[in-house]
Amino acid sequence: MKLITVILLFSVLYCVQSKNWLTDSARFLKEAGQGAGDMWRAYRDMREANFKNSDKYFHARGNYDAARRGPGGAWAAKVISDGRESLQFGSSGKDSDADQFANEWGRSGKDPNHFRPRGLDPKY
Repeated sequence: MKLITVILLFSVLYCVQSKNWLTDSARFLKEAGQGAGDMWRAYRDMREANFKNSDKYFHARGNYDAARRGPGGAWAAKVISDGRESLQFGSSGKDSDADQFANEWGRSGKDPNHFRPRGLDPKY
């Protein structure tokens, strides 16, 4: 419930300067929801693949797919990625930095296949 409230408030603040702030807010919310779905799909695929050293690829892919939705998707990807990294207790700082690098790589529109490990099933 808190996430929905934050998304709603951010979308209103983000779009309030526009003449069409209501439609811009709705578009932002739609993009954020779709971006969250992209992030979930990447996480689900990572768990299903269960392939060694593939987490950076899935981080980059989820962020890439979400950011392609638009500003709402990029925002959702950043919030989810940052939240996920802050909740990963016991993870080394070096691994977290590498994850964040892959997250930013994908969000910036760069090809997530840069992180794709050899032998990963082509369906991913």
